[in-house]
Amino acid sequence: MSRLGILFMRLLAHLPLAWIRALGWVLGWFLYMVIVPRRHVAQTNLALCFPQWTPRQRRALAPRIFVHIAQSWLDRSWLWHGKPDLIRQRLQLTGAVGELDGSQPTVLFVPHFVGMDAGWTALTQQVQRNFTGIYTGQSNKVLDAWILSGRQRFRSGRPFGRADGVKEIVASLRGGAPLYLLPDMNFGPEESIFVPFYGVPAATVPSLSRFARLGRAKVVPVITRLTRDGYEVRILPAWRDFPSNDPVGDTVLMNQRLQGYIDSMPEQYYWVHKRFKTRPAGMAPVY
Repeated sequence: MSRLGILFMRLLAHLPLAWIRALGWVLGWFLYMVIVPRRHVAQTNLALCFPQWTPRQRRALAPRIFVHIAQSWLDRSWLWHGKPDLIRQRLQLTGAVGELDGSQPTVLFVPHFVGMDAGWTALTQQVQRNFTGIYTGQSNKVLDAWILSGRQRFRSGRPFGRADGVKEIVASLRGGAPLYLLPDMNFGPEESIFVPFYGVPAATVPSLSRFARLGRAKVVPVITRLTRDGYEVRILPAWRDFPSNDPVGDTVLMNQRLQGYIDSMPEQYYWVHKRFKTRPAGMAPVY
């Protein structure tokens, strides 16, 4: 089944983008109707993070989240199997692209928007630096090999596993390889601290602050937006007040700024993740 799925994605890469997005719209609505547990997770997250919205507003947003997730997943067909010229045409790098010039140690803060893989592809194809990231392996070996091959299609350094030590990652960072970091998920209680996310205590790994401090690196946000014509990969100016000597304060600030990015396109954030699965002692589960 995995090999058939990969073959389907290879064939899908040759279709017009409008057809792929239409198929993603159908698939997204299907997933919204069928995968009830994840629909519940998304609706719970929206209720916790946007209590000022009406129930009708939250219900209207939820299916759009599934549609964007489905569209972005099918877009991996042309990201990983399309012609390079076509990919470059559909991925637009905008904003403070000059922040990526040179060899200064740089941590890229990449929130979990649906376009996170498109952002990686754009950078590795269009910027002449060896980017690295932290990869979580898939239990399905066929799927794992396909994902790794797709993400290493263009210029990139080695992907670090979560079992790799901090020392190796920091050495790579100091050596000039920007680190593509996605720290805004619940990775469990180990090494996490509780900081507010939309006013709700969220277990958060303070890795952005730690890697920036240990790597003597600047932090540059990368925000990728799914558009009608492909993706806009927007590079924001480096944070001038980050990191500090207070990792808790840094992580609070990270979540505050993340909220601003999400507010600009809430339908493209990965709300199906159980962001509040880990709860402070004495607090009831929310899912």
